[in-house]
Amino acid sequence: MARIDLHTHSTASDGTDTPEELVAAASAAGLDVLAITDHDTTGGWDRAAAALPSGMRLVRGAEFSCVSDDGHGRDISVHLLGYLFDPAHESIVAEQRRLRAERMRRLRLMTQRMADAGYPVDVDTVLGLLADGASAGRPHLARALVAAGVVGSVDEAFATLLYTGSPFYVPRADTPVRRAIEMVRAAGGVSVFAHPLARRRGRVVELSVLRDLAAAGLTGIEIDHPDHAPSDRALLRALAAELGLVGTGSSDYHGTNKPIPIAAETTDPEAFEELVAKADGAEVLLG
Repeated sequence: MARIDLHTHSTASDGTDTPEELVAAASAAGLDVLAITDHDTTGGWDRAAAALPSGMRLVRGAEFSCVSDDGHGRDISVHLLGYLFDPAHESIVAEQRRLRAERMRRLRLMTQRMADAGYPVDVDTVLGLLADGASAGRPHLARALVAAGVVGSVDEAFATLLYTGSPFYVPRADTPVRRAIEMVRAAGGVSVFAHPLARRRGRVVELSVLRDLAAAGLTGIEIDHPDHAPSDRALLRALAAELGLVGTGSSDYHGTNKPIPIAAETTDPEAFEELVAKADGAEVLLG
């Protein structure tokens, strides 16, 4: 049976593997299908495609930084996975450019706040950790804190210093999730709500929000994810069946920035083919 991982990151955003290394890691793990889904950028697509070994399939995608009502009238940060969309579509290009600028603004401000508080980090050093054209994120600051000996790991940095609501945290002006779904669909792609019940990360949306988004054009939901408890996977699986949503499974691999290995969670081949069949845009590439 084909092994499929539909959520991974490279140095084009906050992963530690180059796109070529990401493809090599996927091949070594025995994956047949890999999706590259960097945050708010398609910058790793061409390099990943050029590195494909014979027989491996590549799904080109991105993870969009979004905001959503949580079902109780409060806005929270959520992520939307877009697959097989046209990267040159006007709305996609404009919004990804805006989001990357917003990410850079945020990283600069958070780093400066920490420097002003006496932490041994500076903006130039943190920005130096970004690959050329990479989409900036808190993991880059976390890696600088690890290198400076402030914390022992990226996870510790997030848990103690970079969490939402910390004195150093700076919010982003993200895309309303309904608008992101519309953009992806207009660009010929399909959309999957990423890790919707990852409770260890903080507040999550109510299931009623996912029902509303399904009516607004959402294609699927990520069910099998390292941050989902078994009981929540069961809830999401039942919801997907009820609403006719495609249920996916993914590792959310970030290289050494997170302890989860590539292919730790996978997508059922039938679900994958259903997802691809719903797309009107780009094709899945074959090495």
